[in-house]
Amino acid sequence: MYLMRLADRVSRGLSKVPNFPLESHRRFLLDQQAVSGGFHGRDGDGDLYYTGFAVRALAVTGGLPEDPARLLCGFLRDQNPLSLGAVDLLSWLYSSIVVESVIGGSVLTGRSENFATDVVSGLQQLRTADGGFSRTLEGAVGSTYQSFMCALIHELLGQRIPRRNALVQFLYDRQREDGGFVEIAPMKRSGTNPTAAATALLTSLDAMDDDIAADVLGFLTDVVSSEGGFQANTRVPFADGLSTFTGLLTAHDLGRRDLLPTEQVLSYVRGALELESGGFRGASWDQQADVEYTFYGLGILGLLYS
Repeated sequence: MYLMRLADRVSRGLSKVPNFPLESHRRFLLDQQAVSGGFHGRDGDGDLYYTGFAVRALAVTGGLPEDPARLLCGFLRDQNPLSLGAVDLLSWLYSSIVVESVIGGSVLTGRSENFATDVVSGLQQLRTADGGFSRTLEGAVGSTYQSFMCALIHELLGQRIPRRNALVQFLYDRQREDGGFVEIAPMKRSGTNPTAAATALLTSLDAMDDDIAADVLGFLTDVVSSEGGFQANTRVPFADGLSTFTGLLTAHDLGRRDLLPTEQVLSYVRGALELESGGFRGASWDQQADVEYTFYGLGILGLLYS
């Protein structure tokens, strides 16, 4: 499974990072767990979005400890996965799988034997005429990122995506002349993150070819920042942790580990994003860390040393 393979890859890389304060980052992550059992972002109580990133970050740094897993279990059991949007649903499903690996079956166990097909049926309501998946039931056009999320959910549930060829064509139609991909059809300028999502999804669908790969690498070259990371698009004048993680992952997966020199990325991530108190922030101008950007920071380092 894509997310599990990525986690293993990052984890193995992190174990090789020299002089790395792994425990301080784990403490930061664990400190973000709310009384409810979920993990919070920069304000508010725990929510599924940030919980998913916290669990993924803890998983690649040594695992989710048993006591936090038991507390998280209650939070997850209080959710109704069939009522969730795709992003929260993926967070719920991944977190549930990790929790069950730590404390045994207690989240997914006991649900209807039709649970997986019920989830897939719900996702199909987000399918649009262009072959992709929209963000909401009212959406008229597919979203590249949303389609990637829905594909990951299918994979975690062991389900095949219906109308595979329509999804492939949807992705092809999202590519632009600059070589990258856009989030929705009306957009003209490609973004690093939709490009990464489209590349990963096309690869999983066995629909990636050498021409597309070359185009994508050309686009990524255009969004390399002088800071040592990747920009969100060609108009954004600074790098950020999310774009650097997804851009680096895509470049590595396409066989170009040299697209952005390791020394430059290390200088950016450890100098501009990593905080001595634990955690990673989103960009050099950001004022605080959160669990999402901590996952990206850890992910970048893991990829560099994997």
